[in-house]
Amino acid sequence: MLGDVPLYLGMGIKILLSIFLGGLIGLDREQKMKSAGIKTNILICMGAAVYTSMSILMLDGANGMADPNRMAAQIVNGIGFLGAGAIIQGRGNVIGLTTAATIWVVAAIGMTIGFGYPVVATVITITILLVLKLISPLYKMLESEKHFRNYHIEVVSHGRVRGVVKEILYNKVDEVDDLKEDIIDSSLDTRHLEVYLKLHPRWVPSLKKELGQLIRVDKVKIHLRK
Repeated sequence: MLGDVPLYLGMGIKILLSIFLGGLIGLDREQKMKSAGIKTNILICMGAAVYTSMSILMLDGANGMADPNRMAAQIVNGIGFLGAGAIIQGRGNVIGLTTAATIWVVAAIGMTIGFGYPVVATVITITILLVLKLISPLYKMLESEKHFRNYHIEVVSHGRVRGVVKEILYNKVDEVDDLKEDIIDSSLDTRHLEVYLKLHPRWVPSLKKELGQLIRVDKVKIHLRK
């Protein structure tokens, strides 16, 4: 039993590191109101690390007859199903691709930890966080600030679309004020959403198209704030 202490210690370190690194990425997604937040990313990273570690232990116990690559392939397949579930499509509009890609790469971090490369996993995590945090602001910095305008956005829908609308808006801006939602007709569940945002005029047509393509959205109005 005592001879297994290093084994248990190593497994414990891998689990803790996967929780920490998965949690860092999950925190970023949680702050941006994405569907896959802290708990989801922690579980994915930890699960991938445990499965990969167990495949290595199975290899040692089977005198080299087991194939850890098969276990890794199954992890990738399983993550593919999770990623597909994070993607929402309606009327030709697709959102959630970044969330799906994040789920996929978080699993890769867990597998890297499981195979025994904590430094590589940490570097990958830092790189992902830089991409998630800097690419969007950098893109917006390239657009001249003087061209930005204040817009009033209104969405009329039959049913709840607030979460999806907010996610679409987050793809355009870093901060979204809380959307004001009113029920116009309770019998038909007709709702009115409105929010004020600072946008580049170039983004307005694509934003209006994205919002208008949502299944439950009946009307979208975007006009300059007076």
